Amino acid sequence: MKIGLFMILCSAVAGECMPAFHLDTLNSHYECLQKGYEESNKKIKEIGRDDVNKSIIVIKFTCEPIKTMES
Repeated sequence: MKIGLFMILCSAVAGECMPAFHLDTLNSHYECLQKGYEESNKKIKEIGRDDVNKSIIVIKFTCEPIKTMES
């Protein structure tokens, strides 16, 4: 079974989150967790210190089983 990595970006200041988006499909929950933390770190750097602090950005991710033709 494949595992989908879904990321959610939120602003604590606005009290809102963007819809979850499918970031990647991986082979295991372990790989998904590793990729989720790596991608979260990349996204924080991409947004930048000032905007993260100003908007109190929160990044969440989830790893969910994905049905494939094989499963």
